[in-house]
Amino acid sequence: MGASLFDLSGKTAVVLGGTTGIGRAMALGLADAGADVIASARRPEQVERVSAEIESRGRKTLRIASDVTIKPSLLALRDSVLKVFGAVDILINSAGRIKRTPTLELEENEWNQILDTNLTGTLRACQVFGEIMVQRRRGRIINIASLSTFVGLYEVAAYGASKAAVASLTRSLAVEWSRHGVLVNAIAPGVFRTDINVDLLDNTARGQEFLLRTPMGRFGNTEELVGAAVYLASDAASFVTGQVLTVDGGFLASGVNQ
Repeated sequence: MGASLFDLSGKTAVVLGGTTGIGRAMALGLADAGADVIASARRPEQVERVSAEIESRGRKTLRIASDVTIKPSLLALRDSVLKVFGAVDILINSAGRIKRTPTLELEENEWNQILDTNLTGTLRACQVFGEIMVQRRRGRIINIASLSTFVGLYEVAAYGASKAAVASLTRSLAVEWSRHGVLVNAIAPGVFRTDINVDLLDNTARGQEFLLRTPMGRFGNTEELVGAAVYLASDAASFVTGQVLTVDGGFLASGVNQ
């Protein structure tokens, strides 16, 4: 009985930013838990590759690229998923961008681009998919927050502001939509090794500081986020809403580590 609480069989999930890094790991993890998963992002070749991985797990998917900064592309994605699957049960908002810039040198254009993807992009997706979930009176939305939701990270002010706001948006939507059966939560990953950041983590002082601040003494593997995603998407979390679940190896608990 306990295991069935985490079974996502018969559910349909959309993972935005679901073709690389954290998003890809969660998309494949939901598929392993039984869900049909549509992993969408801007690059068609990456959509194709992850879709094939989902199908290799015996699940159904669609190959549709989308861009969270372009609302019509999200509407087109939603309508295509509804046509084939009939409903969207789970939405994960994993699309994001980051750029390191000293704040005195931060151009408004860069600030706007980062917020447009990380914050307004999350809002767009929540509006597009939340509308049908509220109408159906059932759904799970999982946004992606960050360590910078809670603490300041050096020279990424736009990213930090966007991710702090994602937590606030998550709480606001939970207050509005939970009574309609739509539960809205977020996951805040700690420091995870991906193809993009491996050099920074392994070969810079910044990477060493991240490691020192992580009590487990290592970086996360992206697959270690799957449990949190499956939990929040499943019946096991039926009374959990408006929360930010941190998966960080102890980073936020860290004070002095030596």
